[in-house]
Amino acid sequence: MKQYIGDGLLLITAIVWGSGFVVTAIALEYLSAYQVMAGRFVLAAIILILLFGKRLKTLSKQVVWKGAILGTILYIGFALQTVGLEYTTPSKNAFLTAVNVVIVPLIAYLVYKRKVDRFETTGSLIAIIGIGLLSLQGSFTINIGDLLSLACAVAFAFDIFYTNHFVKKEDAISLTIIQFITAAFISVVVITIQGDIPTSMEKEAAYSIIYLAIFSTTIAYLCQNIAFTYTTATKGAIILSLESFFGMVLSVLILHEVLTVRMIVGAAFIMMAIFITELKPNLHKKRILRNS
Repeated sequence: MKQYIGDGLLLITAIVWGSGFVVTAIALEYLSAYQVMAGRFVLAAIILILLFGKRLKTLSKQVVWKGAILGTILYIGFALQTVGLEYTTPSKNAFLTAVNVVIVPLIAYLVYKRKVDRFETTGSLIAIIGIGLLSLQGSFTINIGDLLSLACAVAFAFDIFYTNHFVKKEDAISLTIIQFITAAFISVVVITIQGDIPTSMEKEAAYSIIYLAIFSTTIAYLCQNIAFTYTTATKGAIILSLESFFGMVLSVLILHEVLTVRMIVGAAFIMMAIFITELKPNLHKKRILRNS
């Protein structure tokens, strides 16, 4: 039962993040990428403090330093993704960011020598093929933006991996609070150094920041961090790869993008990856019963 709760929370996260593509595009018409990051992180931190402020009184040193690590990794990931987007196309940026789905099991093996699950590894590879079909268009040449996007994927993979690792022993909500306080602090420091603190804001920009802070940041990361107490990092990364699928669906519905056969095939690959990791326990049980 807990497994399905975790999967459901990750599905909510993927849906919300998919919707974030459209809202972020609107916000970037009025604000710089770093201003958008600062706005969403600061507001998200305030919301979490207002909702769960009592938890701050009982924070342990372990929660503080673990949350600070997650917040720093999170900010680095967003910064690399943002800068990378200035030098490459959105489709390649989205694809290379999603490569974290195959990096997560590698981190588990290299850092903690955890055995690589063949079902989850197969699911990861199938998912990345599906994401590529959804995202990539035209030739695939490598430039500095692509390398930064790939570095962003590594950062997000570490965020997924260590979130999954830390929430096994620490309270997920407390970790999330410290994570966003840290990301908000770094964001404010960066735009202050840049001399880029906004003095006014258009109505559309404000609405976009509010949406990103409440849904794409607060709700999405609370769901993700709580979900990882019930599932593995690799399986979680595969379910979160549905972000690209929902981004496609919402782009077609809201932005009226043309739905192609290639996009449909890519979505089918991602769904296949989900089924492989979801059906793994049943397949394993059947094999045991057959051999007994």
